[in-house]
Amino acid sequence: MNFFEEVGTAALGSRLRRLNDMMTSQAAEVYSLYHVPFEPRWFPVFYTVASAAGRHIGDIAESIGQTHAAVSQVVKDLAKHELVTVQRAQVDQRRSEVSLTERGAELWTGLQQQTTDVRQATEELLAETRHNLWLALGEMEYALSRQSLASRVKAIRDARVAGEVHILEYQPHYHPDFKRLNVEWIERYFRVEEADLKALNHPDEYILQRGGHILLAEYHGQVVGTCALLRMDDDTFELAKMAVSPTAQGLGIGFRLGEAAIAKAQMLGARRLYLESNTKLAPALQLYHKLGFRKTVAGQPSPYERCNIQMEKILTA
Repeated sequence: MNFFEEVGTAALGSRLRRLNDMMTSQAAEVYSLYHVPFEPRWFPVFYTVASAAGRHIGDIAESIGQTHAAVSQVVKDLAKHELVTVQRAQVDQRRSEVSLTERGAELWTGLQQQTTDVRQATEELLAETRHNLWLALGEMEYALSRQSLASRVKAIRDARVAGEVHILEYQPHYHPDFKRLNVEWIERYFRVEEADLKALNHPDEYILQRGGHILLAEYHGQVVGTCALLRMDDDTFELAKMAVSPTAQGLGIGFRLGEAAIAKAQMLGARRLYLESNTKLAPALQLYHKLGFRKTVAGQPSPYERCNIQMEKILTA
């Protein structure tokens, strides 16, 4: 079976690259028809310079939708073949202006007629197809500018993972997982402190018996995440001991745990959630902001050396 038929739309990028290779190869044949010593990849830059002399490389890159580095390389190739000249701009010496040389201007005269012929041939080609590829490409580029393919894939993956992640209430046999996950992340960035060991070694005494709760995340039969709610007073819980295994990070599991902890706190009548963290843990802080936490200076002195930021979330009924 043909690869593209088997894989389908998941291979859209590969299919477009194959089409691009085909078009580029046939474009080279077109240039040979007109006896023009020219590479197809030069055309967007050369055409832009020919249409308006003295363009800056940055302007050209923006106009044709390519990177500054890619345009700079093409300009170097064109200059090497004596088709363009590059000079410092009179107004701003930091910028380079690109213009056609005399040889480039001669080439441009013949290239304009070739472009007209190619445009007519391409329009006839598009007329042979049921769907106008040119218009479809415009729609595709617009859609991708609104939301990248990667973000679309991530949304689908996260939705799938969400259905495969199970949030569990703590049971004594989960104690090794609770401790392992927390020690793992603490030792990666800091050191395990005495205050950590009290809660990690004796979660019943220091968390559960004081009105707190521990949640765990199970994914594909493995406990890969955990967090705890420590009761501070009748209205406030501390969100603490949140950890996700490195093997499961990036799957939105931390967010699922955070959402579950917030829902649990609301069910218990809490009006405020509080947490402590460190500013070097950028991904964690991004997660907390996404969950609705904001920095506060009203927190009590922390028992942890590593704490240099305190955050809170006011809960609504």
